[in-house]
Order: sequence, then C-alpha cells, then structure tokens
Amino acid sequence: MLDKMKNSSMMFWSVEVLIVVAIIWVCTKIGFMFKPLGIFASTIFIPILVAGILFYILNPLVDLLTKVKISQHKKISRTWAVAIIFLLFIGLIALAAVFFVPKVITQFATMINNFPAFIDTVQKWANKTISDLNTQSFLKTINFSALTDKFSKNITSWTTGIFSSLTNGLGGFVSTAAGVVINAITIPVVLFYMLKDGYKLGPTIEKAIPEKHRKQTMDLLNKMNRTISKYIGGQLIECLFVGTFTSIGYFIIGLPYALLLGVFAGFFNIIPYLGPYIGIAPALIVSFSNGGALLAIYNIIVVIIVQQIDGNLVYPNVIGKSLEIHPLTIIIILLAAGNIAGLMGMILAVPLYAVVKVVIIHMYNISQLE
Repeated sequence: MLDKMKNSSMMFWSVEVLIVVAIIWVCTKIGFMFKPLGIFASTIFIPILVAGILFYILNPLVDLLTKVKISQHKKISRTWAVAIIFLLFIGLIALAAVFFVPKVITQFATMINNFPAFIDTVQKWANKTISDLNTQSFLKTINFSALTDKFSKNITSWTTGIFSSLTNGLGGFVSTAAGVVINAITIPVVLFYMLKDGYKLGPTIEKAIPEKHRKQTMDLLNKMNRTISKYIGGQLIECLFVGTFTSIGYFIIGLPYALLLGVFAGFFNIIPYLGPYIGIAPALIVSFSNGGALLAIYNIIVVIIVQQIDGNLVYPNVIGKSLEIHPLTIIIILLAAGNIAGLMGMILAVPLYAVVKVVIIHMYNISQLE
C-alpha cells in the first residue's frame, strides 16, 4: 500500500503543492528580508526602463552609422558612432530645453492658475443648460436641480482635492527633485553602455545555451526583440504625429494653450484606444470655458481628424499587425493594468502582453513539432 502511494502521480503532485504552499507561507513570514531587494529593484527600475526605451530608439541609428565608411577599408567604430549619436541627441534635448520646454512650462503654469476659473465656467454652462432643460414641459418630471447640485458638489470636491494634493505634495518636492537629478545622471551612463555593448548580449546568451536548444531559444529572443523594437519605435512616431498635428489643429481653431494640450494628447496617445479620450479631456474643459460649445465641437473635430489619419495611415505602417491583439483584449488589459499599477501599468501592459504572447506561441509551436 505504501509503495503504491509513493509511486502514484497524485502523491507526487500533492507533495509538490504542499512544498510550494509552505515556501510561500515562509516567505510571507520573513518578508522583511526581501525588503532591501524590493528597494533595490524599485531604485533601478526607472533608469533601466528609460534607458531601455531610448536604446531601442537610438540603436538603429548607431547600427546605421557603423556601416558608414570613412576610408576604403575603414568604418566608424561603434564607440565613435555611440558618441556621435549621443552628442546629436543631447543637442536635440538642449534645443528643446531652450525653445520648446519653457513655452510648455509657461502654458502649464498659466493653465494651473486659471484652472479654478475653467471649472467655474464649465459649471455655470452646465447649470444654464440644465436650467433650460427644466423649462421643457416633457422634461419637467425629471429633477434637474438635484442633478445640478450633485454635479456642482462633485466638481468642487474634485477641484479642491487636486489642489489639496498639490499642496500636500510640496513636502516631497526635495526628494523628488533629488530622484530626478540621480536619474538624469544614471540614465545616460546606462544608455551609453547599452548602446556600446548591447550587441554583445545575444552572442553571450547563445554561448551559454545548450546546443540542443540554442537555435529555438535564439529565434524566440529575436522575435521578442523585434516585437519590442517595432512597438517602441512605432509608438514614438505615433505620439510625435498626434502631438504635433493636434497642436497645429488647436492653433488653427484658436484654442488657448494649444502647444501644451497637444503635448498632453501626444503623450497619452501611448495608451491604445483609451489614450485619445484621456488626452482630449483638459482640452474640452479649456474649450468650454473659453469659447463654449462651438469651440468644444471644433476641438472634437480636430481630434477626430488627427485620430482618423493616425489610425488609418500612421499606425498600420509604423506598427502594423505586429502585435496582433484584438481591441477588446487590449481594453481589458488596460483596465486591469490601470487598476493594478496605475498609469505606468497602462503604458507597459500592452507591450508586456505582446512579448508574453510571442513566448507562448513560440513554445506551443515547438511542442507541436516534437
């Protein structure tokens, strides 16, 4: 009887499950031992993430520059190529810091100062609209006054909460500024070595893999690399396109803070499907408070035109069907990721899902061949 139990698969898996549960339980009791690891991981996460994104953006330029011949038998070395791209990139940032960033900051500061007035104007417009509805005989049975009061209270409490958060957050300004300075120093160093020695990573991994699984593993890593590269490059082009042409459209219709609102729309366009709705929200508030419903309609028309061009021309060509993820799946992923990890989760969820999908499909294809 004991021999049968020892040899049974049920016994084996029961013991395995008990061991896993025991390990998890022990880890929950000694969580303090893992706290330093969590602090370390959270500290290096942002520099490595930002440097990794910039690596995928700049590495194709470095590879292209290393193919340029400076003489008949000599090409630009990778170190010099990285140095040249670095100098051009820093020069681009410097130009943006001189000509672009001050205007955005000025518009942001002005808009923050005028934000209570914006909310008040929108609230008055809503009250007037609801008051007009109350005069309609077929709508008299609906208590619009109660809805108005509730709307006003919600807007007021929301605005108060925002400014309260800003005020309370001033205490952490010094630590945040210190973190920004540290990241500003760390990210270029990490990025430099990624660009300089990143090409060595593939061959190093290939040597460490047993020859039996070497080809399959390298094929998987190459697919993952192409997926990430195409997604990051495509999203950069998309965000620049949406931000630029939304700003131009806002200038044309005479919307205040056009540059800032365009940057806002371009940044949030990185979130598929939901991003445009988030990006248009502050623009609609500014539209209602400065030009009423007509300017808001023009605002919506600008966004629809830009999004249609982006969705039908830009997105299919720069990203295409490389992700092959259904829109409903993306929305579910975004909702779950936003609830778990906030804005950062919504930004990273789709590419992470795409990479996991590549891994699963690759493993499935291998299992079918065996």
